[in-house]
This record gives sequence, C-alpha cells and structure tokens, in this order.
Amino acid sequence: MSASIRPGPRNLLTDVAGLRVGHARHATLATGVTVILAPGRVPAAADVRGGGPGTREIEALSPENLVGGLHALVLSGGSALGLGAGDAVAAALSARGEGLPMAPGLPSVPIVPSAILFDLAPGFAETFAAEGGPPHPRLARQALEAARAEFEIGSVGAGTGANAGRIKGGLGSASAVLPGLGEGGRDVTVSALVAANPVGSVLMPGSRAFWAWPFEMQGPDGAWEFGGERPDPAAPRPLDPLPGEGRLAFAPADAPAAEPGRATAIGLAATDLALTPAECRRLAMMAQDGLARAIRPSHTPMDGDTIFALSTERVCAGSGRERALRLAAVGSAAADCVARSVARAVHAAVAVPGGRPAWRDLG
Repeated sequence: MSASIRPGPRNLLTDVAGLRVGHARHATLATGVTVILAPGRVPAAADVRGGGPGTREIEALSPENLVGGLHALVLSGGSALGLGAGDAVAAALSARGEGLPMAPGLPSVPIVPSAILFDLAPGFAETFAAEGGPPHPRLARQALEAARAEFEIGSVGAGTGANAGRIKGGLGSASAVLPGLGEGGRDVTVSALVAANPVGSVLMPGSRAFWAWPFEMQGPDGAWEFGGERPDPAAPRPLDPLPGEGRLAFAPADAPAAEPGRATAIGLAATDLALTPAECRRLAMMAQDGLARAIRPSHTPMDGDTIFALSTERVCAGSGRERALRLAAVGSAAADCVARSVARAVHAAVAVPGGRPAWRDLG
C-alpha cells in the first residue's frame, strides 16, 4: 500500500459497494431495529465472545456447514424478545422471491442471521400487550423498506435505547480504504457497523477521551470523526479492570444491576476483498478485537458481544502467501473500523429524557 489509508467517501458500512442499511425505531419505547441488506447471498461468518449472547442462525454461517453466507443481517433491541425481527425480514425477502431456491412451487428461503441487545425498560410490558407482542417484527419490516446506501448514526435503529457504561450508547459506523491492497493493485475497502450497548466504559478515566482515540481518523475537511479528544499526557492512568465509567464497578450503590443479557456490542465488519466463508470467520475474529480496543472491559459474562463479517467478493484476493497477507491487513483494518464505530456511536448519540447523559452533554 503505497498511499495512506483513508476513510471511505461516506465513512459508513455502505462504502463497501452493494450494501444497504435501514433503521426503524419505536416512538415511545426507545428501542429499534437495523437491517443490513447484502447484494444477493454473500460469504459470511460470525464470532461470538460475550457471555450473554442472543442470536439467530449463527450456525448456518459456520464454514463447515452448507450455506456459509447470508442475504441480510438484523440487529435489534428487545433482548431475546427482539429476535422475531429476523423472522420478519426473512419472510419479507422470501415474499420478494429472494433467498435460496428450493423445489419448484416452494418459497425461497433467505438466510437472515440476527443478534440482539438488551434495552428493555419500564413500559415495555404494557406496549407489548397493547401491540399483541413485541414491536420488533413490525420495526424490522419498516427498516427493510428504508434500507439505503446513506444512513444515520447515533440514537437510531438498534442503537436507539443503547447505553455505553454510564453514558448514552448508540449505533456507529466507519470505513477505511486500503490503497493498492488487492490483486493487480486495486484498492480494498473495509467497513464496520456496531450497536454499542456495553456494560464497560468507552471513555478513559476522568476524561471525555475515548479508549479508541488512537484509531480516530480525519475526514477530507480535516474534522476528527469523534471529536478529537485526547487524554492528558500528564494525568495518571490507573488501569482499573472495572472502570467507574462503566456499569461493573463495585460501587456506587446507584449502579444499575449488571445481569447477564443486560448489555452487549453487536455489529458487522465488511469488505469487498473476495473471501471464503472460512476467511470471513477469521475476519470476524480479528474484527472483534476492535471491541477490546474501544471498550474496557469487553467480552464480559454480562455482554453478548457478537461480530459478523461478510465479503462482497468484488476484489480478487489472489492466492498463497499474498492472499494470507491481504486477509491479515483487512482483518487489522476491520478491528480499527469496529473500534471507531463504537466511538462514533457514542459521540453521535442523543440522551433520552430521564436516561443517561450523552457524551456531548459531559462537562
């Protein structure tokens, strides 16, 4: 790579051409759904490291199994009650004739893996009763119809009700262009999208600086993508394993209970470098390291951390040692994009009345 790495033109997941993203949110419950559409069935995989995951069709992506790919991905609030969002998207895509072809006269079967985060709050039970069940399938259909190349980040979609430690979480995205990495000197694009709802802290102790600050990039206008805050080099940096800015500290008494399933970071890393399902699995594993770069601690017993990975197969990866090196570079860049996505999610989030403060509201 002879030139410097830069963000893609949107600095979003959809800088990997062919992907589309749609959001929907509930007006009163502060929950939502995000749908990512692939250009047909694409190779994909997943890596689950949290101790309290909630997922759908993960095993369909395992490289030793038959399918090894997806047509769409759904990220949803609602905890396990939100997994029906994936069912709704699968049914809607099948009605369009999209999915794996079955026997003549049978509907197509789309592969739609899903992951959820915990954003349940008082009022959910009453709304569920009024709507005849969780609203997430309805929201998923709305998000599917809204899927576009341009989309918002912050308090939207699956990140609507998210919290990040003791401040407001959200949904973020980032991308990077790796110049000349592909075979024949073609550029390779890597991107990520994360719904950030961790129990851990995204901020360095006593500051507004993100743990992900070393990976922050500037846009064409010179603006820093999540505020450009830097830690004070003269300040002490005690590396508390359970920072007070998170929700796992052994005090204070008003800290919300950190029960399994009450938090998570879920998302997707994507690239246009042509990869097999097994290589997508390696990409997902490397990309998940981005959560550890942006959240302290990550992958806890209380989180459901899950990262998916896919390839749109538009740039040849070559073979042999060069192919392995290209995968290593894409995986490393994907981890950076995941870390940046977490910080961008929190940086763009807006506080919910009566909820945790947003980053923008901190002194």
